[in-house]
Amino acid sequence: MRKRCSLVGMPGSGKSTVGRQLARRLEVPFIDLDQRLEEVLGSSIRQYFEEQGEEAFRKREADLLAELTSRPGDMILSTGGGAVLREDNRANLLAHGGSVMYLRAAPDEIFKRIRHDKARPLLQVTNPLQRLRDLHAERDPLYRAASHYVIETGRPTVNTLVNMIVMQLEMVP
Repeated sequence: MRKRCSLVGMPGSGKSTVGRQLARRLEVPFIDLDQRLEEVLGSSIRQYFEEQGEEAFRKREADLLAELTSRPGDMILSTGGGAVLREDNRANLLAHGGSVMYLRAAPDEIFKRIRHDKARPLLQVTNPLQRLRDLHAERDPLYRAASHYVIETGRPTVNTLVNMIVMQLEMVP
């Protein structure tokens, strides 16, 4: 079974939570792109966004994604919610990210999960639910374009989602 997998999806769709459990189950390294970025940047993503702007952040994100996907071996990689905005990132994930899974969640579900999270820079707006709806409308086609499989995250538990992904990975030659 192939044990190289990248997770894409909206902020709050469960990429980090599911990714950690999946890596544990498969006994492979887990890499959270946002967490690594904060280590590389020496600041929070929110602070970097505020000080340098989104374009500078997206460039650093793309560079780190390219570095991580060029590494050999098995891993579970949780990408940032906006990683798919750049065409080169989408191509990189499909070519080098292993099996790419889109963890698809409805904006209303995501809002319930993350409405109190102040660390997400794109949601620090007057109407975060509308912002999530707008982001979802913009990004859903990009997540689909950057992934091999779509996993609906609506009702299943984390363990069920992990099982669903493992079943997909077992079918990959």
